[in-house]
Amino acid sequence: MDTTGTRTARDGVASFHGGDRLLLGIILGVLTFWLFAQTTLNIAPDMRRDLATGESVMNIAVALTALFSGIFIVVMGGLADRVGRVRMVRLGFLASIAGSLLVGLAPAGGLAVAFLLAGRALQGLSGACIMPASLALVKAYWDGAERQRAISLWSIGSWGGSGVCSLFGGLVSQNLGWRWIFFGSVLVAVIGLLLLRGTPESRAEGGAADYRFDLAGVLTFMVAMVALQVVVTQGNQLGWTSPASLGLVAATVVFGWLFLRVERRARSPFIDFGLFRSSTYTGATVSNFLLNGVAGTLIVSLQLVQVGGGMTAQRAGVLTLGYAVAIIAFIRVGEKLLRRFGARPPMLWGCVITGASILLLAPSNVMLARYEAMAVIGYTLFGVGLAFYATPSTDAALSNLPASQAGAGSGLYKMASSLGAAFGVAISAAIFTALRAAPQSVRWLEGVITFQGRQDNLAVREAAIVALGFNELMVVVAIVSIVLTIPRGERGQGA
Repeated sequence: MDTTGTRTARDGVASFHGGDRLLLGIILGVLTFWLFAQTTLNIAPDMRRDLATGESVMNIAVALTALFSGIFIVVMGGLADRVGRVRMVRLGFLASIAGSLLVGLAPAGGLAVAFLLAGRALQGLSGACIMPASLALVKAYWDGAERQRAISLWSIGSWGGSGVCSLFGGLVSQNLGWRWIFFGSVLVAVIGLLLLRGTPESRAEGGAADYRFDLAGVLTFMVAMVALQVVVTQGNQLGWTSPASLGLVAATVVFGWLFLRVERRARSPFIDFGLFRSSTYTGATVSNFLLNGVAGTLIVSLQLVQVGGGMTAQRAGVLTLGYAVAIIAFIRVGEKLLRRFGARPPMLWGCVITGASILLLAPSNVMLARYEAMAVIGYTLFGVGLAFYATPSTDAALSNLPASQAGAGSGLYKMASSLGAAFGVAISAAIFTALRAAPQSVRWLEGVITFQGRQDNLAVREAAIVALGFNELMVVVAIVSIVLTIPRGERGQGA
């Protein structure tokens, strides 16, 4: 197991060790994506009303940031290894500032879509720059137990930020207006940039001399992913068997095949499939994709109580308080479980607890007051489960990366996070939206489940049950992937 990391620096500095100032700057960069950008999971209805956009456009905007992050994160991780990881983090901060300003300043009416989608795309590009490069810096500038602590605190920014985002977004949107979320993100990015000052550059041995940008691979992958995202989010509106939808499916298949063909021949492929020769890295990455996919639970359950129960974004966000507290409080517990039991047990325990939380959020047939109580418990367990999983999974992935591929491998692992969130949210929202619009397709639930209280919102409640069931299925598949790939009995000793 590699416990030394990369010590190559532009100035020849091989003895630099990361401190709390650098770590705080890195964490602020992660927060601009997972806390500020992800608030759209809760505030989407408020944004849609203010900007006068359609629900389908807003669904695209919500998922677009994670999609762009997922598309470019491996590319930026590979570039970070060659041109400099500190430089890439700085570029990410600048993209975050530009994207946040576009969203925050988006005008209502005709130009709203252009501002909104461009800003969300830049926020995704920012995450693609910051996440793999910052993880590679953690591997390069921290060792052993200090590295595990740094990963835990980094995970608080990532998983904890996603835990707080719904509550934070609801509170700010209700009391100051949703635009101030994105103006606040600009301030955080500026502070993060200042904290990075003085950090020596880190890059892989060989630098940029032997690197060739895999343009063909990036373009084919991007077309395939965007086509798939559009058909998932717009298929119901376009018609699942319409020429447009079938054309998008064909584009996904054709460009996906071209991507695989290009990557097999590329000198410097932007996705190195050789990393998956490690079963541990494979299991950590696949389960990471699936566990991030259950972010769809948030958009469905929060829209359920707002659309079906008439709650405000603030009141809905308050329900997630336990999620926010639990994921921050238990991240370090996951680190301790890793040291005592190895990666596999806490990863499995985290999945089981997360699955239990979704079961508590699924019963939309009960009265609203009872559902609120169940949701508070469910969101809290959601945070505990993800906290147990986060550090062991990240450590398992980083521990099995060669030092020369720290950025690319970290990028691929975080691509799983971003694409998992993008497609989990997109598919969950698509299921929820489509079934609400076609209630006859889930009318059979009324013969199986008794729906208490109001009967005029049955379509919303029934659609939520099915969409949350999809998220439960992802947890089950994640458990299977861990069982099949993560070895037993290996204690965590530092990534």
